[in-house]
Amino acid sequence: MAARILVAGIGNIFLGDDGFGSEVVRQADVPQQDPNVRVIDYGIRGMHLAYDLLEGWDTLVLVDAVPSRGSPGTLHVFQADQQSWPDPPGLDAHGMDPATVFASLRALGGAPPYTVIVGCEAGNVDEGIGLSAPVAKAVPRAARAVEDIVTALRTATINQET
Repeated sequence: MAARILVAGIGNIFLGDDGFGSEVVRQADVPQQDPNVRVIDYGIRGMHLAYDLLEGWDTLVLVDAVPSRGSPGTLHVFQADQQSWPDPPGLDAHGMDPATVFASLRALGGAPPYTVIVGCEAGNVDEGIGLSAPVAKAVPRAARAVEDIVTALRTATINQET
């Protein structure tokens, strides 16, 4: 059986670089005809993502801006360790950070799937629409990373089936 992969862009397009995830999923060329792969721009709808994760996805590829370590536009691709994130003090239906999404999912009786995060260090998260130059420059590379991850996951599943 083919692995089910959910690609989720998250972030607030009205807060500058926080809109990174939304922009990447718009540009990623992921096969939409495959019923086992879904690409969605969740924006700030964390609870919507938590509910969608109840559908039994095998893998979540989460695309988001991450806090800057001094190099805006730097990409980071890593496996999420959901168990090490503490649950936030209260559930927030509009919370979009991964810890809040996974806490909401657990509160709904679900468990987070294997999760890969494609993150970009944000440079500016002040009010305003549009990505800063370094983050905008990282979008095509992040879109390719998402494409490569989905291809690798689909290929691994096909190879396991044969």
